[in-house]
Amino acid sequence: MRRTTFVRLGVAALLTLGGLTAAGTLPASASPAPVPHTAKASDAPASAGLLSAMQRDFGLTKAQAESRLKAEQAATALAPKARRTAGDAYGGSWFDAATGKLTVAVTGEASAAARGDLRAAGAELRTVRRSARSLDAAKARVDRLKAPAGVSSWRADPKAGAVVVDVVRDRRDDNDVRSFLAAARHTAPVTVRTVSRAAGTLAAGTVGGDPYYTGNVRCSIGFSVYGGFVTAGHCGQPSAAVYGWDHSYVGNFQGSSFPDNDYAWVNVGSGWWTVPVVLGWGTVSDQLVRGSAVAPPGSSICRSGSTSHWHCGTVVALNETVNYSQGAVHQLTHTNVCAEPGDSGGSFISGDQAQGVTSGGWGNCTSGGETWFQPVNEILSRYGLTLHTA
Repeated sequence: MRRTTFVRLGVAALLTLGGLTAAGTLPASASPAPVPHTAKASDAPASAGLLSAMQRDFGLTKAQAESRLKAEQAATALAPKARRTAGDAYGGSWFDAATGKLTVAVTGEASAAARGDLRAAGAELRTVRRSARSLDAAKARVDRLKAPAGVSSWRADPKAGAVVVDVVRDRRDDNDVRSFLAAARHTAPVTVRTVSRAAGTLAAGTVGGDPYYTGNVRCSIGFSVYGGFVTAGHCGQPSAAVYGWDHSYVGNFQGSSFPDNDYAWVNVGSGWWTVPVVLGWGTVSDQLVRGSAVAPPGSSICRSGSTSHWHCGTVVALNETVNYSQGAVHQLTHTNVCAEPGDSGGSFISGDQAQGVTSGGWGNCTSGGETWFQPVNEILSRYGLTLHTA
């Protein structure tokens, strides 16, 4: 989408202006901690543009894309209820695209009544050895270890019933990687997965395009909040000035955290304003943001950024620790969506529900790769912001 097109797009253009990246102009201001919006089954599943992107990236027909989004919407609404129903026996949950249902893992301690209630609500059940609480505790023990560069990330995986550690393929036999894995196995049940490259952040030096700039770094806008927008923490330090695609002044980083976290927010002023939209970059229609209900693993998800624009994939895992060269970042969500330098901070959205801002990844959008994002609800809660919704 070219700048000349922006002028004709009215409000959507402004959004683009402000964010040159995944989400149009964004907003942010102090307010009570947000309550995630839960999508209703009767809500429209997505814009025509999002459906087109899913048809392209998943190889679906329009009817199949609509059906999947509706099923994911139901699974997203059921997930928190399933956790409450299973109680201490809860082992995790994920969306199964093959069945179109939420799979809920429970330990053998789950009562017959709880199992019946879950099935009645539409969930598929799987019996597992370890509860989600025990897996999270195991991952927390691994978090206390110092990981070498050959270890890319790790997460508590309910499907595997273990902490899955991603190791760079050509570094697996390194002594420091072996030592880390031995220490991890001593503290937790561990499964090793090999990846081709380690994850890295996705900021880029100043180049032409439609980004926001701070210093010599180009990143992407995430989501509008009242008063500004949220983005990745590694893109800028508190008080750093932010400039739009036309290099006009937008605002300043009001808060930023990286590593350990990877989130930040920028105030918007000087003639810029915010709208609840994620840019489709001409590939798809711009997408309205209506809430921030968390999509379970297995759900479809799309990303918008100022370099590679619009791409879709699925949620792989929640609450993953990623070992960047600058330090570990915790509680990220893992996806198989591609991204490239300059996409940092951009929007991840599932249907019309905001999910998070792009943190980092490996690979590219030609040969493929994987990406992680910082969940948006954590950012809103940390800074007392309210998501701007349609």
